[in-house]
Amino acid sequence: MPFFQYCEHSIFYEEYGAGEPLIFLHGNTASSKLFQPLVPLYAGRFRCILIDFLGNGRSGRVTAFSPGLWHDEALQAAALAEHLQCRGAVLIGTSGGAWAALNAALERPELFRAAVADSFDGRTLGSRFSQKLLSERAAAKADPQARQFYEWCQGPDWETVVDLDTEALLKCAEEQRPLFHRPLEELRLPVLLLGSRGDRLCREDLPQEYEEMAASMPRASVHIFEQGGHPAILTNAEQAAEVIREFILTA
Repeated sequence: MPFFQYCEHSIFYEEYGAGEPLIFLHGNTASSKLFQPLVPLYAGRFRCILIDFLGNGRSGRVTAFSPGLWHDEALQAAALAEHLQCRGAVLIGTSGGAWAALNAALERPELFRAAVADSFDGRTLGSRFSQKLLSERAAAKADPQARQFYEWCQGPDWETVVDLDTEALLKCAEEQRPLFHRPLEELRLPVLLLGSRGDRLCREDLPQEYEEMAASMPRASVHIFEQGGHPAILTNAEQAAEVIREFILTA
């Protein structure tokens, strides 16, 4: 299995297909396995690169996640692009991976050509983020289907991974850390903000938040699906693939 070294840890990645490189970035408590059912929708035209962020999936484990984990994950995505020597890749991040994608595009714009940010809250976490997170994680741990998903993504130590992720996000909210290390106005790459109107895990005013974000970036567009849940790229899989392909071809 392919790995590369990052800060003295091994990070897992895998590739499918050939063509223009797409780097898929998973969300919190998930792994690259989230994207495996979607690969056939993209691999016929693109080189699909999937990564397990440090501490997740088949990558090396850590004793704690940074409260600025989406910035650290952005640096991991950049390190992967450098390792594979695939400058000009398109980033596709979903949920927490969306923050990582935009941070990577802000930090290392010379490495990437465009970014897709799917199903995330945008510029802020919201006033009740911590309360909602604790409630959602407790409910997920008690749900056999959610537990099965966690184990599928993370392996037998899934509960430790979930708890470490929860601790990092709570600290991020408590310390009111900036979600982006650079102003969005500096993001000159083409950006597609993707989401579903029925996504109950995202903020209720998601369309408005996306439009305001897009207005602050020189080359951003928004696509909101009327149907589907979280994340849009999975619950609207075929339609999302069409939208993303069109975005990439015209970006």
